Amino acid sequence: MSQSVGPASLQRGDVERVVRDVLVKHFAGQRAGAPAKPNPLLVNISARHAHLSPEHLEVLFGKGAQLEVQKDLYQDGFFAAKQTVAVVGPRRRMLPDVRVLGPCRDASQVELAFTDGISLGIELPVRCSGDHHDTPGCILVGPKGVVELSAGVIRAERHVHMGPADLEYYKIHDGDRMHLRIESTGCTTVFEDLLVRAGKNIKLEVHLDTDEGNAVNLEKASRVELVKAEKCKCQH
Repeated sequence: MSQSVGPASLQRGDVERVVRDVLVKHFAGQRAGAPAKPNPLLVNISARHAHLSPEHLEVLFGKGAQLEVQKDLYQDGFFAAKQTVAVVGPRRRMLPDVRVLGPCRDASQVELAFTDGISLGIELPVRCSGDHHDTPGCILVGPKGVVELSAGVIRAERHVHMGPADLEYYKIHDGDRMHLRIESTGCTTVFEDLLVRAGKNIKLEVHLDTDEGNAVNLEKASRVELVKAEKCKCQH
């Protein structure tokens, strides 16, 4: 004969067993109904930095100069170099020791935060990295020479790097948009319309600039989440 167990007669072990059974069934249902998340989400602050062409590297650091690795970045093959440059704006104000990132690129580029632009007197356009149309320039100063850029100074558009498995998991494509929700004490925030930049051998990573990271107290964040951006349903 079975015996019913009333609330008063439940023991701690009974409660733990029931909770454990419920959790097992819950997560088993999740695994059955949805694909497993392939990669952990990392949100990093991309501080001010410069990319240099091989030609400009030699002008700034001397003939035959090569970038020297100081620290590998999260994405394989990319690194923070030992070399730094000074960035000079139209007001002759200067940001010293701006880190150069490697490897070299076809065209030099400087990525700054909004407050950096205010300090230098440069109105920074928001651009995807590599898009230099209608962008301002600056002067770069190195230990061996000076380069005057006619364009290429930007505020990098906030974005998320993804590999093929991440695209499949989130059901999106290269060039789509996503929202990023950051839970942090006193300043939980949603950043909208992050550009999806995809490629092979790419790790899942969001890049925010220094101003954005400080605004949400990113170092103290307790949770970060990517959400697919719904297409605008405008009525005409």
